[in-house]
Amino acid sequence: MDAYADLVLVGGHVVTVDAEFSVASALAVTGGVITAVGGRDDVEPLVGPGTRVVDLDGATLLPGINDSHLHGCAFGMATPPLSLDVGHPAVSSLADVASAVAEAVGRVPDGQWVTGHGWDTGYLEECVADPSRQPSRHDLDAVSPDHPVVLYSFSGHATWVNSKALELIGIDRHAVAPPGGAIVVDAAGEPTGLLHEGAQALVQNALPPLGRQERTDAVRSTLATLARLGVTSYTEPGLGPGGDGIMRGALGAETLDVYRRLLADDELTARIGVLLLPTGMASTAEEFARTLTGLDECGDADPRRLAIHGVKIFADGIVPNKTAWMHEPYVGGGCGSLCVGGENDAERIAEIQAMIGQAHAAGHQLGVHVTGDRACDTVADAFAAAVAEHPRPDARHYVIHGDFLTAHSMKVLAAHGFGVNMNPTIKWTVADMEEEFVGAGRAAYAWPYRDAIDAGVRVASGSDAPVTYPDWRQGVATMVLRESKAAGRVSGPEQRIGLAEAIRTYTIDAAWQDFADGWKGSLEPGKVADLCVLGGDLLGADPHDIPSMPVVLTVMDGRIVHDTLSD
Repeated sequence: MDAYADLVLVGGHVVTVDAEFSVASALAVTGGVITAVGGRDDVEPLVGPGTRVVDLDGATLLPGINDSHLHGCAFGMATPPLSLDVGHPAVSSLADVASAVAEAVGRVPDGQWVTGHGWDTGYLEECVADPSRQPSRHDLDAVSPDHPVVLYSFSGHATWVNSKALELIGIDRHAVAPPGGAIVVDAAGEPTGLLHEGAQALVQNALPPLGRQERTDAVRSTLATLARLGVTSYTEPGLGPGGDGIMRGALGAETLDVYRRLLADDELTARIGVLLLPTGMASTAEEFARTLTGLDECGDADPRRLAIHGVKIFADGIVPNKTAWMHEPYVGGGCGSLCVGGENDAERIAEIQAMIGQAHAAGHQLGVHVTGDRACDTVADAFAAAVAEHPRPDARHYVIHGDFLTAHSMKVLAAHGFGVNMNPTIKWTVADMEEEFVGAGRAAYAWPYRDAIDAGVRVASGSDAPVTYPDWRQGVATMVLRESKAAGRVSGPEQRIGLAEAIRTYTIDAAWQDFADGWKGSLEPGKVADLCVLGGDLLGADPHDIPSMPVVLTVMDGRIVHDTLSD
């Protein structure tokens, strides 16, 4: 035999995710490439003296999971020990948050910033009991009068600070928020300590920037977590000058340099796709065009390991902040707006159209953060207009989040071969909470997987970590069940999809988003050996049990990066 396999796996459910979603029982890997898929007889001739043979014993072999929207550096920075955990279930109330901050204050030198991540009013007792009760600087001042405190919400679209932080930032009743941002004030006009959307840059600019070592440690931490979860590819959705004001610059251009160095040192245990971020959460078309021309590239990096696919734009905000742009008012009034420059809706529409047109004409793939239904229609139409003006085959632009995609949006996206990147673990997290903002009907509809797939839109799934934990198993269960985290209630049963469809969103369709479906995303001969082995029979499991099924083996490019089978 000229070339024996390096790794052979037999005796399992090999879910190929090919066009027929066929299931085999054995697979062989040689030199980082899949060389055989079928039964035991198909792989036995490839077994040589140096071949590792793994008996899967009924386990499920999947293509390596592709989390197609995950902030790698930010996730590492947002999790212990690099950040204070103020998310559910670590805390359950504002009082718990204060206790956690008090403990952290006791561990750091005088005057040092205390940072935390993950608070969610949907899981804070005081806010659940009274939805008008929001986190305030006063909740933190008693336990930290002298240390500035900055706590990022789970969504990344709101920041909560104490009075000391406001003082250092220079925010008082006379402060003006940047376009598209909001400094929340109380009835007396005083800042409450909450900053929404683009106003978060005010605190980010006051924080000491992340150092290279901190960024490197954060990415390494993320890679280790993802290997344990079977994730072998992810998209960093926004690195560049626009990220300098987000999470101490975790989305800044310097983070791309960290990825380059880790690749050079052969430390990347996942494939990274990048969207560059020319401008932040609030921008004008003029600023966007000026920054777009100076964006960085990946140089001579292996494009199968580290690739820049395009650029990211923020079009609107999120529903819990009432900053997503909706056709119909929120409960209590207001429809939100686009978060770009302009004095009125017409001017803002023109701005987002110009930004999308500029990036498309420059040859970039576009990933646009957009959540509200009116904003989704605006962005989909802008995609179509950009392609009409500058025809370009297979641009693969996509809507990021698309919580309230309309039938019109889906029709336009499908007609032009565009996609949507949805977030099932966010759906699971916020399904109950969103009812107070948009009512039961719209909350149930949010993240309309069934309608989007039926309309012919290519759908990929991502965690948006650190917004949610990057656990694709929970994502799959949520797509199939549509049950909520807090109450376990079914939210939008008509938007359920099948298990095979859910798996595709994390594998071959996520690879399509990366322009990589020809060489990854399914288990077929000639494709790269990115593998995830799940203990048990995934295809026969009760969907409720999927989140607890263990990942026992992860392989990236033929290299084992996580292994509990040998324990």
